[in-house]
Amino acid sequence: MKISKTQRGRAAAAVSIAAVLALTATACGDDGSESGTEGSGKGEITFWDNNGGPRTAIWTEIIKDFEKANPDIKVTYVPIPIADVQSKYDTAIAGGGLPDVGGVGTAYLANMVAQEALDPLTDRIKGSALKGKLVEGMVESVKDAGGRGDDMYTVPTSANNGAIWYRTDLFKSAGLEAPTTWADFYKAAGKLTDSKKNKFGYTIRGGAGSIAQAMDAAYGQSGITEFWNGDKTTLNDPRNVAALEKYAALYKKSTPAADVNNDFTKMVAQWDTGTIGMLSHNLGSYQDHLKALGKEKFAGIPNPIGDGGTRVQVSNPVDGLGLFRSSKNKTAAWKFIEFAASHASNSKWNESAGAIPANTEAAKDPWISAAEPTELAAKALTDGSTKIVQLPYYLPDWNNISKADNEPEFQKLLLGKVTAKAFLDKIAEELNKAQAEWKELGNG
Repeated sequence: MKISKTQRGRAAAAVSIAAVLALTATACGDDGSESGTEGSGKGEITFWDNNGGPRTAIWTEIIKDFEKANPDIKVTYVPIPIADVQSKYDTAIAGGGLPDVGGVGTAYLANMVAQEALDPLTDRIKGSALKGKLVEGMVESVKDAGGRGDDMYTVPTSANNGAIWYRTDLFKSAGLEAPTTWADFYKAAGKLTDSKKNKFGYTIRGGAGSIAQAMDAAYGQSGITEFWNGDKTTLNDPRNVAALEKYAALYKKSTPAADVNNDFTKMVAQWDTGTIGMLSHNLGSYQDHLKALGKEKFAGIPNPIGDGGTRVQVSNPVDGLGLFRSSKNKTAAWKFIEFAASHASNSKWNESAGAIPANTEAAKDPWISAAEPTELAAKALTDGSTKIVQLPYYLPDWNNISKADNEPEFQKLLLGKVTAKAFLDKIAEELNKAQAEWKELGNG
């Protein structure tokens, strides 16, 4: 779960220059770069949940616990839909109105650090009960994504790794083994499909968020373990092209036609109807599956193993809690972050979400072994069986390139309007250009 020290250094320089530009542009306004104050440690603070809706109930419970332990502090909870959180932060940074505390994941952390929206947290952690209690891999991930050396700008709370969810009852009826290899995966996708009866072996993500899943499938099959070869991306390597061709060919052959427009919400809901054999999604949908299907009808396992005998997957963002620079009550805000990342609260939150805890004590709690998908995912990251391809979150253009700019292109690929090679060549060209521009900022 690490980005190299060289990349971290590059990110630091790139972000520093971007920060100067951001500060210049907003110097006259009430923006997110104002310094704020420590405050009294009492009174009201505002917390923005970066996945409002699915996690509202558990956050409400944790906030209630916090307010009971800290009766002089009131937390105003604001749920932000995950699809809107980055634009919501950008708007508030430019025009004012940021919260005291917010959910901040590594996927968009560098952009927020560049705009000087967040306070560094390294010194606060050193003087708190969290010192030495955070999973080192997640700590390194948030440092790398922030791009300023050893400074941390979000306290990690969870990792939400990808998984293959599969219908154990359907697999058993068809005489199929669990899809632990890509060969097993494709075999099951075909055998479980009967389109005339509206039964399909797999559901593919064609809507928002499709690019990361496509990359995961490409690298997972090709076995390539590095995103960069020098300053050129490996994304359009012929092995990835061949892998993506095979994966995209599942559309309408072993998947529903509606998949071309499905984001994760629709995809998960569709799988939970019980007529589809397999789904690629992260651990966060565990509770949805449990509620819809019951524990006996499904299972979740880490991504399939490739022909070379190694499991390869792309990095998944680490989620965390950030302290906003403009807060007028940083003392109270930090108390809330400490509480939320503590053993009891972090364990409670991750058990509800089915994610991997960032608190080292929470990561040893009994519920981990009882939640098999989470246990397997955590083990896969620590036992050496999985190679992680680190995505370049540090690039200022990463989110645009990997999301809105190319999601329509992936839909064209599924519909047969562009080839896998053309699709990957386009993204690779944009990434190589972004990398070159980044180096021009002083990272040569």
